[in-house]
Amino acid sequence: MSASKRELALAQGISEKEWDDIIEGVGREPSEAEVAVFAAMWNEHVSYKSSRLHLGKFPTEGPGVIVGPGENAGVIDVGNGWAACFKMESHNHPSYIEPFQGAATGVGGILRDIFTMGARPIAGLNSLRFGAPDHPRTKYLVNGVVSGIAYYGNCIGVPTVGGELHYDPTYDGNILVNVFTIGVQKADQIFYGSASVPGSVVIYIGSATGRDGIHGASMASHAFEQDADQKRPTVQVGDSFAEKVLLEACLELMDRGLILGIQDMGAAGLTCSTFEMAARGGTGMKVNLSKVPMRAAGMTAAEVLLSESQERMLLVTSPGSERAVLQLLEHWDLWGAIVGEVTDTGRMQMTFNGEEVVDLDVRFLTDSAPLYDRPSAPPGDLDERRTLPAISGDGKELWEDFLSLLDDPEFRSKRPIFQQYDHMVQVGTVVRPGEADAAVLRIPEDPPRGLAIVSDGNGPMTWLDPRIGGYNIVAESVLNLACVGAKAVGLTDCLNFGNPERPEVMWEFIEAVEGIAEACRAFDTPVTGGNVSFYNETDGASIRPTPVVGVVGVLDDVNRTARTGFVNEDDEVVLLGPTDAWLDGSLYLRCKTGEIRGQPVKAEINLHAALCGLLVKSIAEGLVISAHDVSEGGLLFAIAECIVSSPSLHGARLNLSWAAGDPSRLLFGEAPSRAIVTVNPQGLKRLEGMARALDVPFLRLGSVGGTDLRADPFLTVPVESLVARHNTPPPGM
Repeated sequence: MSASKRELALAQGISEKEWDDIIEGVGREPSEAEVAVFAAMWNEHVSYKSSRLHLGKFPTEGPGVIVGPGENAGVIDVGNGWAACFKMESHNHPSYIEPFQGAATGVGGILRDIFTMGARPIAGLNSLRFGAPDHPRTKYLVNGVVSGIAYYGNCIGVPTVGGELHYDPTYDGNILVNVFTIGVQKADQIFYGSASVPGSVVIYIGSATGRDGIHGASMASHAFEQDADQKRPTVQVGDSFAEKVLLEACLELMDRGLILGIQDMGAAGLTCSTFEMAARGGTGMKVNLSKVPMRAAGMTAAEVLLSESQERMLLVTSPGSERAVLQLLEHWDLWGAIVGEVTDTGRMQMTFNGEEVVDLDVRFLTDSAPLYDRPSAPPGDLDERRTLPAISGDGKELWEDFLSLLDDPEFRSKRPIFQQYDHMVQVGTVVRPGEADAAVLRIPEDPPRGLAIVSDGNGPMTWLDPRIGGYNIVAESVLNLACVGAKAVGLTDCLNFGNPERPEVMWEFIEAVEGIAEACRAFDTPVTGGNVSFYNETDGASIRPTPVVGVVGVLDDVNRTARTGFVNEDDEVVLLGPTDAWLDGSLYLRCKTGEIRGQPVKAEINLHAALCGLLVKSIAEGLVISAHDVSEGGLLFAIAECIVSSPSLHGARLNLSWAAGDPSRLLFGEAPSRAIVTVNPQGLKRLEGMARALDVPFLRLGSVGGTDLRADPFLTVPVESLVARHNTPPPGM
């Protein structure tokens, strides 16, 4: 047995044990092309070998779930014969290496996941995390990522309607670029990535194959060293105009009944699409790689198999339909080539230049992929993390503390970013980015019903307690949806962690999964799919655990929704939820001490569910005029956000004397299950009665009006000062 094949396998990320398993399973030494196939299919990014064991804890079924995990995207029934198709993906490593193309192709990939299912994409979100504002690469990375997202979404005509943006030194060497897309389709017109009919024809469509993105999936499965920039050739290059044509062509092929199965060529390219389609269908394939359209001369079989050139699909059609498929592709000026056929052998047989280069059992590649139960253990400094530091001051510094919070990037308007996104294309956007706690979209052809979408994560809280942190980000997302009047119906995730071979990282991952799973069961929000991104580590330093979720909700009437900003002079300002709060893990504590410390408090299910139900009902009735959850920064921070989001920049007159005993904690502390709402004076008693009936704490804080945020007896801040701080551009913009 030659050492060169083994060395080739190890160089591509296959372990010694995995190499031995391959030799035993195949019964011979694999070819170079087969080594490439195993390296692609058995890496972390594709096989989920460190996470599959734990992802099964997620609730994935429910009366509305049409398609759960395992397909290109999840699908939820949203009523009236319509379905929502949605998914979230990460493109962290590529975006750090080449921010524009990394972010752009991340958007392109998630769009293909949606229209592969037969859905037309109608909107996107993103969840972005960058390093410290003063880090030398932050400005370059922020501008590149935002420009890449804007370029791809704007050119293809899919609105970017919201997201989140955070800065923290933990991401200095590993930024996070998580993208979410949602589409709509008829509930009985769903397509699958399956090749289940022997004798059917396999057709390659889209752009020609080049050498860009080779080993991209493997790169995403390893930590960075100082040579990250040298990995630039592993980053794909996108063409949004080509994807727009591909989208329309695929939807037309589906509409004409010419597709039996279809799969995006994403991670690991042609390798993944062929093997996964055959595995789902319980079949095999014969593929002639020489028939693949190539734009680079002298490509090898392994390069054709591993290329992650963008804007490509693999489809299966009935014998006799291939002519119609190719004619339609010619009409759309797209490459189309018959590259093989589906067989009943259960084997993947591939030739290149007349020679057999792959002959493997499909199930061995997919079902026998490594599955690791990696060691896990709590971090050694966990008790220290959860001990609150001493905080100087006796509450007399509230003014300075509040202004310090307002100077944090968390308070700054994301308008300079949103202005680069076309958020009104397709004219389905009801709430513009930044106007509300969640984006709201019309369901095409089904007025006045709509969908609400939100992405959320909280790295600091998850670092302190991954289980509670994971639970609470689901709870907060459900509350965000309720603040626009929507009921959550489904969830996707992006689980961003460090090196899973470190026991403390694996412990953080397992705990976060447990917390998310518990919350999804509690709030009846099934998980329809998602993404795990491990190895977010540079030079041995992992990021803090950062699970992010994307949640979808349904509204019966998009004309009855609430926004964040105060609307009318003299409206009553009400806190729904408890007045108590804690400094543990809070933005106030981070600004005051520079530390993340404390023990987060878990959302109480009955109270949280009751609060969300109250918001949905009162917004639907037109009773609640504006709504905003109280999260990072605490109560006064949330009220300041309501003021700067006010169309007329109304101030507020508040009586906060109830907080006199411990103002720092009660005004700046954080706790789940709280929302600031406004209601007209005539509706105050009605809202209070509804809250009392549901055991939701109700406290009138004051009223809307004036040119100041007047928080008696503590401080008064002019609205113009709040606006000036809010309008300071985010770092890097």
